[in-house]
Amino acid sequence: MNKLHDWPEPIVRVQSLSDSGTPLIPERYVKPPIERPSINPTASMDVNIPVIDLVGLYGDDHALHAAILDQISIACREWGFFQVINHGVSPQLMDRAREVWRQFFHSPMEVKQAYANTPKTYEGYGSRLGVEKGAILDWSDYYFLHYLPSTLKDCNKWPTIPADCREVLDEYGKQLVKLCGRLMKVLSINLGLEEERLQNAFGGENIGACLRVNFYPKCPQPDLALGLSSHSDPGGITLLLPDNHVPGLQVRKDENWITVKPAPHAFIVNIGDQIQVLSNATYKSVEHRVIVNSSKERVSLAFFYNPKSDIPIEPLKELVAPDRPPLYPAMTFDEYRLFIRMRGPSGKSQVESLKSR
Repeated sequence: MNKLHDWPEPIVRVQSLSDSGTPLIPERYVKPPIERPSINPTASMDVNIPVIDLVGLYGDDHALHAAILDQISIACREWGFFQVINHGVSPQLMDRAREVWRQFFHSPMEVKQAYANTPKTYEGYGSRLGVEKGAILDWSDYYFLHYLPSTLKDCNKWPTIPADCREVLDEYGKQLVKLCGRLMKVLSINLGLEEERLQNAFGGENIGACLRVNFYPKCPQPDLALGLSSHSDPGGITLLLPDNHVPGLQVRKDENWITVKPAPHAFIVNIGDQIQVLSNATYKSVEHRVIVNSSKERVSLAFFYNPKSDIPIEPLKELVAPDRPPLYPAMTFDEYRLFIRMRGPSGKSQVESLKSR
């Protein structure tokens, strides 16, 4: 589609707006009143998404193993979000991955512009999601890249600043793919399926994996803007490495917005739309958004573990019954992703609009 080859308007880097010292944000970033963080209710400060310790998941203590599965099952059904600690990914690698991206975003603009992206693939350095002309934009820049399948992985599109950037990113991707595979087995078992069932529905070893690094500059009017508009993730599972100093992610729960308080060296895990479809809505993807602030920037790394792009995704037959018919028609992830990219972040309306009529 030609309309996906170019952005509809000239791209403005949000970091440049922030660095300019402007006291007012441009109108393009002012959210409608009903979407502003100052208007939406927020829950009390002592509420947080579940934090689950995975240390006993693959040990010999069967009672502990069962308890961890149960905690994840409850978190998936009640929240759609949870944090995992002792997950097997090196804490030093997590810290370095976050730091190389912080250094990249503080590189000279001409260095970053060499990686500027287009809406055809989104791969590279970007500042908007969706191609609707005149859309209200989010207060963030980002970098998007592919890990899997190997046919899409192009290390030449990865930054070379700092010097160890590509090496760090490659190892980070390998470790997160392993962790996602482990979590997929847990989700399958908790749904009453064979442990490889969800993985096989994704394409077995032929899955997709990609990374979006989010940079949220300081915002002079944070009560009017969002770093990332409310949305559910279109893929399978998301592993978010949050900023280690500045909170910003909010999750919708019972009509309130919960500001997530990250645990040290935890990943924030959330269910994506494809798992909602495969589970026939036993597990649901959940709306979330990102708020910004006037005093501190934020960096976060969102790792997306997705189905093979050309496999039809539909409710698994084991989870369909006469009294629980399939809620969604079959659709490939490629088709769904194109649908999302045309519209940009849009609450839960994307997946809900697919429901069989």
